[in-house]
Formats: sequence, structure tokens, C-alpha cells
Amino acid sequence: MIKVLFVCLGNICRSPMAEAIFRQKAAEAGLEKKITADSAGTGDWHIGSRPHEGTLKILDENSIDHNGITARQVTSHDLKNYDYIIGMDASNIGNLNKLRGREKIGEVARLLDFVPSAASADVPDPYFTGNFPEVYELVTEGCERLLEHIRKQENI
Repeated sequence: MIKVLFVCLGNICRSPMAEAIFRQKAAEAGLEKKITADSAGTGDWHIGSRPHEGTLKILDENSIDHNGITARQVTSHDLKNYDYIIGMDASNIGNLNKLRGREKIGEVARLLDFVPSAASADVPDPYFTGNFPEVYELVTEGCERLLEHIRKQENI
């Protein structure tokens, strides 16, 4: 099983959105038995909470299942157990690199690293901007491109 972990700051907006979208994309490709996805935050403020209402609303509007997603904090154990660790912005990647220390871990990248035409390398945080539609579009394209990358890398 190929394991993908999406990471943002609080794990209530961007990373759970990416988890839900990516799961659906993998299922649509018939890969739900080969690829699994989860999400976590670098901070601990929202542990145990459901995603932000803006995230839930945009996922519902686009018929994306989000059942069972609750916020949690990323751990060093996660970094050893996931093949692809995908941060939403440079700050997330910096925090992941601090957490891992010198440990060898899976591929670490920002989601928009897989979208060469993206205007920015970072997915903006809608918790602060309020722009959930923009983030949904960016995350959707990032997830599509990430899935293509994984399929090439893993020959599936």
C-alpha cells in the first residue's frame, strides 16, 4: 500500500481538503486498494476537530466525501511510515524537516510543486484568507498532478 500524508498548519482546512479530494481521485482511478491518504497538522490547536466549515461546505458542493476526517498532529512516526509527505506551504515543509531531523523519510514536497503552471508554490491558508473556492481549485489540480506523479513513480 502506498501511503500519502497531506500536511498543513492546523489540519482543518487545506490538508483535510487534500486528503478527501485525493482519496476520491485515487478511487476514480481504481487505485483505492493501492493508495491510501491521510492528513495532519504541524500544530496541535485543533486535535480531534472536524474540518473547518468552509472546507466541509466546498467539499459538499463538489460531492467529495469527508466522513471520518478529524484533525491530528503530525508525528515523527508518521514521517517514517508515509511514502509521500505533502505540505501545503514552505512553512509546513520547514516544520516537517525540523521534526524529521536526520531521519530518512519518504518523498517530501509541496503540493503545488506538482503543478508547474501554478502562480505560487504555496497553497494559501483559507483559515486566514477565507477564499475556500480558490484553495479548492489549487488543491484539486495539485492532487490530480500528484496522483499522476505517484502512478509514474510506482508504475501503477
